[in-house]
Amino acid sequence: MEAKNRTVISEFLLLGLSNDLELKPLIFSIFLSMYLVTMLGNLIIILTISYYSHLHTPMYFFLSNLSANDICFSTSTITKMLLNIQKQDQNISYIGCISQVCFVSVFGGMEYCLIAVMAYVCYVAICHPLRYIIIMNLCLCVMPVLISLFISTAVALLHSLMVLRLSFCTEPKIPHFFCELGQIKLSYSDPLINNLLIFVTVCVFGGVPVTGIIFSYVNIVFSLLRMPSSIGKHKAFSTCGSHLSVVSLFYGTGFGVYISSAVTDSYWKSAVASVMYSVVPQILNPFIYSLRNKEMKEALRKLISMTTSVMYQLLWAWVSRVSLFEICQNVRHFCHCILPK
Repeated sequence: MEAKNRTVISEFLLLGLSNDLELKPLIFSIFLSMYLVTMLGNLIIILTISYYSHLHTPMYFFLSNLSANDICFSTSTITKMLLNIQKQDQNISYIGCISQVCFVSVFGGMEYCLIAVMAYVCYVAICHPLRYIIIMNLCLCVMPVLISLFISTAVALLHSLMVLRLSFCTEPKIPHFFCELGQIKLSYSDPLINNLLIFVTVCVFGGVPVTGIIFSYVNIVFSLLRMPSSIGKHKAFSTCGSHLSVVSLFYGTGFGVYISSAVTDSYWKSAVASVMYSVVPQILNPFIYSLRNKEMKEALRKLISMTTSVMYQLLWAWVSRVSLFEICQNVRHFCHCILPK
């Protein structure tokens, strides 16, 4: 009977946020706007860090990787929902659901690891400023990213393979707008092994990064208390203030999802909580780092000014029919004036 049902099932039903057809256009518009803001904000962060050489430091290197990870995470969750609303079809194929579980697990695990590594970078920058360049060398910057990607991918593939062994009813309904590991409770097979694997994964990806973050910030606090000057304290706080805001946002929303799923049986409330965890942090991360960081604000101001000038030059050329050579000369002159030496 299990083998038969495992063969029969071909798709899942994503219930999403609402079944009201009148709300579908509004939900589509909201999520499309959120997705575009996420893409644009994180792409601007990546381009700004890549463009300006004075931002080629370990902290901004990990920030650019975090932005790229946020883009991938949002793409793996929101795009399928937008496509389903546009097609007026809430179904997702069995293979598509397993693939989405895999990608969400990969990028979710990467998020935990990158945030923990960035906490360590803040610790080294504040507690060991004279050895910062020596400790945070190129190898130590690249290796954590590669190791995090490898571990996250291996764990995600293992989870996906373990889901394949489960049997589902012929019309399983997922009370979310994307597939995630928590939906194994829809299976009528014994999910004990899967639950044990999820528990171990949560302990590893939750416990180890949280321990590292707590260790880093406890040492940072003691280092701040030992600083005699208020200027040094302010500079140190500005170094880790943005990261501390991201940590609070990421773990705060994650804790909120856990509490909401434990105290309520309403699938709508669980779906809204899932949005807060899987969408909101990815939108707010670029704003937090751009508004709370002086170097990022200055670099963004120059990049926006340069982009605006280029667009003005192209528009002026189109109106006045100026030659392309003259446009390039003007743009080159402006870029030489605005870019750092």
